[in-house]
Amino acid sequence: MDSLTQADRDFRTTLEQIRARFEGELALSVRDLEGNVLYEHLADEPFPAASVIKLPILLSALEAAQQGEFSLDARYTLRPEDQVPGAGVLHELGAGLQPSLRDLLALMIIVSDNTATNMVIDLIGQDRVNAFLETHGCNASRLIGKLQLPPEKQNPEQRAGRRNFVSASDMTRLLVALEGGRLLDEAHTALAIDILARQQFKDIIGRVLPHDENGELMVRVASKSGVIWGTRNDVGLVWSRRPYAVALLSRGGHDRREHPENAILLVQAQVARAVWERFGDPLRGRD
Repeated sequence: MDSLTQADRDFRTTLEQIRARFEGELALSVRDLEGNVLYEHLADEPFPAASVIKLPILLSALEAAQQGEFSLDARYTLRPEDQVPGAGVLHELGAGLQPSLRDLLALMIIVSDNTATNMVIDLIGQDRVNAFLETHGCNASRLIGKLQLPPEKQNPEQRAGRRNFVSASDMTRLLVALEGGRLLDEAHTALAIDILARQQFKDIIGRVLPHDENGELMVRVASKSGVIWGTRNDVGLVWSRRPYAVALLSRGGHDRREHPENAILLVQAQVARAVWERFGDPLRGRD
């Protein structure tokens, strides 16, 4: 007997229609904050991480700080060789700056700074990030190496064409565990969520949520997005009346424009809207 409600069937039909219009593949995982899977599609498959890999880097660094291995207030000198292109601001500034670890983590998430990310990886170590992922059951996610390196500085895996990858299920698993206080102590949990909530790129999950007359989000979101050619990703916590964690990943898209109307981004926003209307909006998602 079909146990799906009409709302479930409508939701799945909507997703099928969206996927049919997209030339690539979409992965989706939605969980409630108890960890129950509400919906998944290709959720255990590794997808290009893009900057979503910065979520486990953030959590690994805060774990190290919590354990006393590093101070969040310790300062690290920005060297010319640290500066890499792409997202962020540190590569546009003069070398010699001394941001704190707390600053680097904020820059890594809030403006997705690649230079800050690589400085954090240098500090805590790639192996620590991957051990953190394994410890928390994220077996389809891995940090292969630092970001935006020229070929001569890449590690052997990167030179062989491997790139950082994550799965949708792994990311919602981490987000639910973070929100529930099962990854970090209270202070470091609050800091992680505060940093994620201040991310400035809200083109997918945040794009479809209610805004007030001043354009401010009316629903709290803590998220991390990611962009590379063919991919637009976003993962986050949404505190609606029925809070949930969501991970939206993609691969194989054709639109390479860095533009708010990028076709892959708009497809992902349609998925995010369907998730909100089914699971977050208590009126639209009513069974």
